Amino acid sequence: MSSIPSSLKKKVAQRAGFRCEYCLLSESVSFYNFHADHVKSAKHGGLTAFENLAYCCPDCNYFKGSDVATYGENDAYFVRFFNPRKDNWEDHFELNQGAITGKTEIGIATEHIFKFNEPDRLIFRQQLFGLSLYP
Repeated sequence: MSSIPSSLKKKVAQRAGFRCEYCLLSESVSFYNFHADHVKSAKHGGLTAFENLAYCCPDCNYFKGSDVATYGENDAYFVRFFNPRKDNWEDHFELNQGAITGKTEIGIATEHIFKFNEPDRLIFRQQLFGLSLYP
């Protein structure tokens, strides 16, 4: 596990508007510190560089782990995860009152592995949505 300098983490956080780049949760409504995550994990050759880091909540970081992809339909091929450095969030996901639904294979794979709509996460986002605090 590589250490990310605080100055680099701050730049990553500012670029993301202090929101998780995967589930869009704002750090300001979280009880936990957010992470600068390697989009392409160090285990897979990803560098600790601004261009390879995403700001993310602890839940998204935990569920993603060092993975970069998952199996597609019928386990016949791999589908990479959403990459906030290359992909447009709205192209891959739909947001409906706090629920995040994948619209593409990439979005569906990311939604599934990151457990965006796990009950506790969904309830929390729906409460925030009702208070106009999400996204």
